[in-house]
Amino acid sequence: MRTRAKVLTTIAAGMLAAAGMSAPAVAATAPVDRPETQRTTTDVGINQVVTTWTSANIRSCASTNCGVVYSVGANTGLNASCWSYGQWVNQNGVAHDKWVRLYSGNWIWGGLLKGDQTGGVSTRC
Repeated sequence: MRTRAKVLTTIAAGMLAAAGMSAPAVAATAPVDRPETQRTTTDVGINQVVTTWTSANIRSCASTNCGVVYSVGANTGLNASCWSYGQWVNQNGVAHDKWVRLYSGNWIWGGLLKGDQTGGVSTRC
């Protein structure tokens, strides 16, 4: 239970810092119990759900030259943190170089998402 309280306190402090507010010093220094090898991307941006309009490959980087980690079908919701420029892609009548970083650390080309070129993600990585 104590670990959960530390995690929640640390998350709250991060949210306050992202909003430009100050957090208590205790919350800012509370350690988070997790293995050093565990990668988190929650510090990158605010979690947003993006939705595919067609089937899509989720890749290990912002390029079609990177390996496909997994594939999803149309109308799949994915947790996204931010967007960045990557490889230029021209597919299904859509052409641009904006890619969306998922909270898993993987990437999806924005042309496969509903909405604008980033699926509505406004935060740039």
